[in-house]
Amino acid sequence: MYQVKARVLSNEKVGEAHYRMKLEVSQIAKDARPGQFVHIRCSSDHDPLLRRPFSIHKCAQGRIDILYQVVGGGTRILSKKRRGDQLDLLGPLGKGFEVEPAFSKIFIVSGGIGVAPLYMVAQEITRLGQGKEVTALLGAKNKELILGKDDWESLGLRVMIATEDGSEGYQGLVSALFERLILSQTSLSLAVYSCGPVPMLRKIAELSSHGGFFCQVSLEQRMGCGLGACLGCVIRGTSGYLRVCKEGPVFDAQEILWDDPDLEIR
Repeated sequence: MYQVKARVLSNEKVGEAHYRMKLEVSQIAKDARPGQFVHIRCSSDHDPLLRRPFSIHKCAQGRIDILYQVVGGGTRILSKKRRGDQLDLLGPLGKGFEVEPAFSKIFIVSGGIGVAPLYMVAQEITRLGQGKEVTALLGAKNKELILGKDDWESLGLRVMIATEDGSEGYQGLVSALFERLILSQTSLSLAVYSCGPVPMLRKIAELSSHGGFFCQVSLEQRMGCGLGACLGCVIRGTSGYLRVCKEGPVFDAQEILWDDPDLEIR
């Protein structure tokens, strides 16, 4: 883990309230693994007081990208940053995805801004598993909220879209599309990687458990320190309490008690 000053290379609006920020930060870029995150101080003063966690979306050549949605004061401040500005970062933090070349078929399932930590998973899978059958399912309320479709297609994956209003691809929830695609799947050599709203993840976990598939999910949770000390991001798991910033943010789907009221995705 490093605490560094990262230089903003760009901060591009890519959707209705979504931005992609590129940061020059060679130490973190060198060590980051798919699914890990950085903890960013959004302002140089004390408002907001706490850092904000952001999944590492891309990582290459001494830089990282974060993909974020403006939802409050911290992200609103972040959206105003310009090229040359500096941000105080901690990272890379947390436990990432276990990407192995052992699976013959892989599904990557994202809902909304949940796409953010999954792109690096896809990059690593394609690097390790040439010839694998990999399907990326991208879900959102409408086609304007589908993020990074061209990037996913450039990896050579099979990309399928689900929109709730039917404006592009399958009409309905991305979890329903996933269910349709795996109905005939019986192979235990199948892996699922997912991030998105809790109801979606709950359904993905249920379907994967029923099929006997390997399934990992990335959770978003309010955090204080990001280092496991403050216990502000604790959820309940099958083995006891779990800190999302330390034991996660990536978990085996069966580790989580999905009826825990403390689960929250924003």
